[in-house]
Amino acid sequence: MALSDKDRIFTNLYGLHDWRLEAARRRGHWDQTAELIGKGRDWIINEVKESGLRGRGGAGFPTGMKWSFMPKKSDGRPHYLVVNADESEPGTCKDRDILRHDPHTLVEGCLFAAVAMGAHAGYIYVRGEYYNEHLVLQAAIDEAYAAGLLGPNACGSGWDFDLYVHRGAGAYICGEETALIESLEGKKGMPRLKPPFPAAVGLYGAPTTVNNVETIAVVPTILRRGAAWFAGFGRPKNSGTKIFCIQGHVEKPCNVEEEMSIPLRELIERHAGGVRGGWDNLLCVIPGGSSTPLIPKEACDTVLMDFDALREHKTGLGTAGVIVMDKSTDLIKAIARLSQFYKHESCGQCTPCREGMGWVKRVMDRMVDGRAEVTEIDVLEQVTRQIEGHTICALADGGVWPVQGLIRHFRPMMEERIAAYKARKGAGPAPALPLAAE
Repeated sequence: MALSDKDRIFTNLYGLHDWRLEAARRRGHWDQTAELIGKGRDWIINEVKESGLRGRGGAGFPTGMKWSFMPKKSDGRPHYLVVNADESEPGTCKDRDILRHDPHTLVEGCLFAAVAMGAHAGYIYVRGEYYNEHLVLQAAIDEAYAAGLLGPNACGSGWDFDLYVHRGAGAYICGEETALIESLEGKKGMPRLKPPFPAAVGLYGAPTTVNNVETIAVVPTILRRGAAWFAGFGRPKNSGTKIFCIQGHVEKPCNVEEEMSIPLRELIERHAGGVRGGWDNLLCVIPGGSSTPLIPKEACDTVLMDFDALREHKTGLGTAGVIVMDKSTDLIKAIARLSQFYKHESCGQCTPCREGMGWVKRVMDRMVDGRAEVTEIDVLEQVTRQIEGHTICALADGGVWPVQGLIRHFRPMMEERIAAYKARKGAGPAPALPLAAE
């Protein structure tokens, strides 16, 4: 069963209607906001917990639990809400459509989240390339101020709340929450060691919670319609609705809000017109944005689109950026291109990532041509394991997971490429350049 229109949270995802405040109110936003806030901080956090909402930015951490980590009472330091709109993951474009077509879902969600965490100030960190989106978001915030929905006694709730937009400068690393905080403070975007976690020492050394745009934007509807309503979609621990970004070799690339745990095949065929050339022409799918390992067609036939089902296939839901690749794809070249991206976007702070991602990229470039030995596939896999889990943040993990997925599922393709190169060049060993010179 497809998600019915009456259960969609993002009712203007495609920009068919006006995004401004008056039109947003007609669609149900900013309705009963003060009354819901009046039920108290604990009630809001409990409803979010009961809904089963998990972070929509990639990690999937339970949102209500994350909010509850914020100190209940202030020790004199202010509390801050930070919204991560630095959407830079290749294959992901869901937050962009929220910002430009449905910004009031986010603005209202920020107010609820701020009350829940005792914050009187919030910052939305927007990807630098999202110029037009930032203009729409700022206009929506200005409208909310003019209508008394933000500022002193926001929305007549008795809570003072100010909301600011901050534009980044185009660095992927600033999507990591502590690097984002560093950038907000005017420093170079480089991840911090944890602990201390942001809930204890975050923005300007004060308690801070960082959440993704989609995570915050669904909260008002959850509070209005009830936690049980949201939890009724999807499987246990994988509940709610989710925006899926479907692209690549499909007939109709699109963003669509659907129920969690929908089968991947149904998602692609119902909303994206199916795989180009038919389902049997499918080679593989990257299910959660470019940093998640690919899964081959055999897994795509039956897998469900949720956190736990994809983990069982050694991949992840991530941001739900579904990248479809048919049999025309040079898969080794595609993964090598991702290796180049993650090498380029490494902040260089951690040696395994700074040196390792460059090494992986150079070896993958040789694998594209077949200029390698079969034994180097094992060396490549071993090096990715030495990189994974040995850095301050997860950029390096996301950088090597696509390579691990390629080796796990398509090793014979890599071996054939090496054999074909040797056949073209004669039976001698493949000329491997010194690593430092490649």
